[in-house]
Amino acid sequence: MSSRSTFIGAVEIGTSKITALVGEYTGRELAIIGHGECSSRGVIKGAVVDYKAASECTHSALEQAERDAGERIELVFLAQTGGHLEGFYNEAAVNVKAADNMIDAADIRTVSDLAKSKELPAGRMVVHNIRRPFRVDGRLIPGTPENLVGQRLEVGYWTVHGQEQRLADNIHVIRGFNLEVRELVLASLASGHMVTTPEDRQHGVLAIDLGAGTTDYVLYRDGGPHTTGVVPVGGSHLTNDLSIGLRLTEGQAEKLKLRFGRAALQARDKAEKVWLDGNFAIGDRQFPRQAIEQITAARTWELLEVVKKRLGNAFSPETCAAGVVLTGGTAKLPGIAETAAKVFGVPAHLGETPTWVADNLRDPGNHTALGLLYYGVQAQSERLATDRRRGGFLTNVKRLFASA
Repeated sequence: MSSRSTFIGAVEIGTSKITALVGEYTGRELAIIGHGECSSRGVIKGAVVDYKAASECTHSALEQAERDAGERIELVFLAQTGGHLEGFYNEAAVNVKAADNMIDAADIRTVSDLAKSKELPAGRMVVHNIRRPFRVDGRLIPGTPENLVGQRLEVGYWTVHGQEQRLADNIHVIRGFNLEVRELVLASLASGHMVTTPEDRQHGVLAIDLGAGTTDYVLYRDGGPHTTGVVPVGGSHLTNDLSIGLRLTEGQAEKLKLRFGRAALQARDKAEKVWLDGNFAIGDRQFPRQAIEQITAARTWELLEVVKKRLGNAFSPETCAAGVVLTGGTAKLPGIAETAAKVFGVPAHLGETPTWVADNLRDPGNHTALGLLYYGVQAQSERLATDRRRGGFLTNVKRLFASA
């Protein structure tokens, strides 16, 4: 074991549960050594609405993870979701300065800074600047254009930004445990990183993370993230529809959804009934199976249609050859891959973790936290030097607390 190990935390403050993982990073390898989780309180649609309740749950998950690891977390990568997150695309172009038209680091820095220079409205803060591939004289460049020859250099960024107060609320929860938030990471990028391969991302793939309160998505093209988004609707809305349609409590509706809900209609017999509890005790009663499936299937189809509409022209079957990958707790709904394939017109399947992931972490509900660790470590390696030189993301984080 290296004496220079860093113990990294990954935290997802979700609507249904809060997950914390601990990874030991040696500079070359990452091992997951701790896991903790707690049923959410004080979180609605990915937003902290009761700071005290959310803090208690998060701290419980962190304490479990640290006990499991036998180590103290040094820094945290924190997942971000919620309807307050928005994205826009901005691009820039410069003429190459050198007389021999060879592109240098200054050209790259200038065009990148220009593409990221669009001002945000008051009260908003950048969460991610996601660079799309460079172009030299109109030609797509998969890597860096440095030392290539050309007259015109272009680049564009998909910039994701959120409400400063919402972001601050999440960071405060972690700071209450006396931990540093190293970086905020979009939940879609974290889970997408875990369930897609580099080949998928090169060919074009859409990863959809269906949680309880939100649905996060990321479309990959040309090897990297192209467009991201959040729909503030998830599995809890299926539960709510069942509750209203069948006149049930939320708890009863959730039970029926988990046992008999489907994303694609299968029941053919209108007379087929299922029991709420199946123990024939007082209060146990029957419901038409077809009615349950109709409600959950209709809402699932509608949700996936909203994602497709949000993507607009960014998505097309021709640029998404690797299809759709589904993850998140709601992705366990039977028939969901079949429904997604029909909505998007491309093959769809459930996302799977690599074989080395421990059995107790393979559930789709853990994919975001897992992806946070691996996406975070990659960011740690690539950006640590930049952060030390220029302040980087931490400058923005500290700005949120300048008046605290």
